[in-house]
Amino acid sequence: MSSSNSIDKIMGSSFCTLKRKNMAAVATTLVCVKQVKQEASEEWDESMPLPGDIIEGVYNSESRDNIGDELFVPTKAKAELTSLLAKFSNVDVIWVKVRRGDSTLKLRTGVVAERLSMLHKKYTIKAATDDRHVAVLGDLTSDQFTELQEMSRSLVNVEYRGYNKKGVKYDWKMKVDSYLPDQRCTIVSSILFMPLPGEYCTEATTARCMAWFSAAVASGAPLIFVNIQTEQIVSSDKNNLLGKEMNWNKQQQNHTTTVQIAQGIRLWFMPGVAELLIELIPEPGEARFGLDIKRTEEGLICIHSVAKGSPADRSGLRSLHEEAYASGYQLVISRLEGKSLMPSYVSSAGLIHCCDHTEIKETLHSAIDQMDRVQFHLMAWSNHLLRVAPKSVGVATLRPPSGCCPPRTM
Repeated sequence: MSSSNSIDKIMGSSFCTLKRKNMAAVATTLVCVKQVKQEASEEWDESMPLPGDIIEGVYNSESRDNIGDELFVPTKAKAELTSLLAKFSNVDVIWVKVRRGDSTLKLRTGVVAERLSMLHKKYTIKAATDDRHVAVLGDLTSDQFTELQEMSRSLVNVEYRGYNKKGVKYDWKMKVDSYLPDQRCTIVSSILFMPLPGEYCTEATTARCMAWFSAAVASGAPLIFVNIQTEQIVSSDKNNLLGKEMNWNKQQQNHTTTVQIAQGIRLWFMPGVAELLIELIPEPGEARFGLDIKRTEEGLICIHSVAKGSPADRSGLRSLHEEAYASGYQLVISRLEGKSLMPSYVSSAGLIHCCDHTEIKETLHSAIDQMDRVQFHLMAWSNHLLRVAPKSVGVATLRPPSGCCPPRTM
């Protein structure tokens, strides 16, 4: 026998062996639930299709009675099952027989149609009790579905899952009215920093962000750090050369739109350990509220002085201002008539977008002209909070205020 014939026989034998192995592997696959799209695994239960379930048949009936096994149409592959589901797509409820471990269960489910294109749909099943619990089907081997079944068993086992949870009513309106300083506003504030030209990494933008926060605290503003995060900013401004350029081709049109993507840094902070409501009530004949304000270099609006005998003095603002200065704090106004006075944006040119003195001045002048009361909120600091709250919240000792713009009289 020639060597070439021997090689051909060996190769032919290897090919047949490989083919038989592949055929055996294909023969052992069963249509199963590969995964479910509901990510809240603590809300899974045994009445739902679970990862690893072997789907043995379906029955298109909404009957709640005992259904005999002979009524289920058997399915041995994903293609067969999806074809059956397409026929049952107009039925509200169908029954699915699944094998889960050593048990056979009959689950009440619904049919879901997922559109892949204008002419093609994909059909699957969902839990009858939860529309979010949508199954992803597939042909799996015994090792694959056994591993998935073990995972599902541990997730729905009461010992691991804990107690059942249910929805309870909550009086949101009462809580907002009671626990927010102003029911129209949130307590937490944020400011977004855009990268400067040449800042191609988030570290440089983050450094400027934390420099702003540290400078604000050092100047006497009782800000409290909450969180910091990156934020992707998409702009179609052709003059903005920051970030990464991307071309978006629109079919049926003959032009291309260039967008800019930049990574900004958003800083979340609390305006002091609490916000205190102050109300200025003018008396007949008074022409001003009696407070001077200034803006710090970081864009915060602070009280510079309070005139004796003025509405601001009668509200207790003068004593608060003296106490703040003695403690090394600025008396920062966080909100005026429910509207935030916090700086909210730092542009790619390095400009801090903060409240305009003119608008604040017009608000106060309009109120005094009409003899209306004015409400605003102040940032409280820890020593001051000792008198108004059962517990104190620690804040670092700060040096006296400095570096502020000239005051404006109101």
